[in-house]
Amino acid sequence: MRHNRAERMSEDDERQQSSPSDLDFTSNKARNCNATGSGSGHPEFQSPYPDQVLENVLENVLHFLTSSRDRNAASLVCRSWYRVEALTRSELFIGNCYAVSPDRATARFTRVRALHLKGKPRFADFNLMPPDWGAHFNPWVLALAKAYPWLEKVYLKRMSVTDDDLATLAESFSGFKELVLVCCDGFGTSGLAIFVCKCRQLRVLDLIESEVTDDETDWISCFPEGESHLESLIFDCVECPINFEALERLVARSTSLKKLRLNRYVSIGQLYRLMIRAPQLTHLGTGSFSPLEVAGHGDQEPDYVTAFAACRSLVCLSGFREIIPDYLPAIYPVCANLTSLNFSYANINAEQLKPIISNCHKLQVFWVLDSICDEGLQAVAATCKELRELRVFPIDAREDSDESAASPFLQPYSKF
Repeated sequence: MRHNRAERMSEDDERQQSSPSDLDFTSNKARNCNATGSGSGHPEFQSPYPDQVLENVLENVLHFLTSSRDRNAASLVCRSWYRVEALTRSELFIGNCYAVSPDRATARFTRVRALHLKGKPRFADFNLMPPDWGAHFNPWVLALAKAYPWLEKVYLKRMSVTDDDLATLAESFSGFKELVLVCCDGFGTSGLAIFVCKCRQLRVLDLIESEVTDDETDWISCFPEGESHLESLIFDCVECPINFEALERLVARSTSLKKLRLNRYVSIGQLYRLMIRAPQLTHLGTGSFSPLEVAGHGDQEPDYVTAFAACRSLVCLSGFREIIPDYLPAIYPVCANLTSLNFSYANINAEQLKPIISNCHKLQVFWVLDSICDEGLQAVAATCKELRELRVFPIDAREDSDESAASPFLQPYSKF
């Protein structure tokens, strides 16, 4: 099963720890400074409250503490640390949306600018959860709208998000910048249209392995006109055609765009037009990597090799949804700089892989189908000396398939 493979392979081990219970603390002895003189009594001058001094110092120190796990540990030291840590936390991670209520979370953490929230458990990726199980984002977005008008970033994983939730998100936070939806469902293209229209400072819109309903709404054209602040746009999971002309205009005016992952409705010819307008890309999802239309007789094909060669900053390459291997030589110019290459949708053999992988000396992450057989893996081992992650997926994703691997050597890798 290749669905949700981009995210289900790794899980975040961090969990939001519970707050310490209220304890009876013994107060420090009062430190009073008495003026001494010629025997006459003078008024007592009390020094600053010790806890206040400590909290001022802690507030400056904890700003440099970015790890959620370390912050959780700091909040358990004492009541004062618990209070100061909450006041200085700008990024809130909640590993289970039912572990704490939205009201309690917003009451404790009053200065949050970024929220990471997870809903359904991992086995929901394998269709083992009923569709109406829960993990609704609605109570959270209503609480966030009241508590954090300055919120800038929301990261959701396996949550149920509606079009109304997206509208509330866009209307409640004027400076909203980043939205990442991983394995989420419940919303459609009409909700995306409302969201992108009202978020004028949007920098990141990443839809990763989410189920997006096709409402026959042209959401791409709803991005505000003028210079765009977009830095990342990922919509390879959107299973419906998009307005390519609007996308092309958006990419052209997004001078800061670094990450772009296209869905399978974008042809290699359209990819060429986008690449020549955004040579600054560092992460690229190619879409189908095949022509959606048959070229007319005498029509000259674009120079794909030149387009890839112009993207000198490209380090991550994925996509290849409906690949035609004849177009693979186009990516040769960028292979030397690649650190991540995802061929998990590309049905290619070892002979087609070898000319590519032989130039990927800096590759650290490689995903591929078991169609490359042992010969392809040997070529990877011979070239990619810095490889840290290798995932081999079976072409036939059925669980009862016993012939997905070419040999016993490949068998352990093909079961991911």
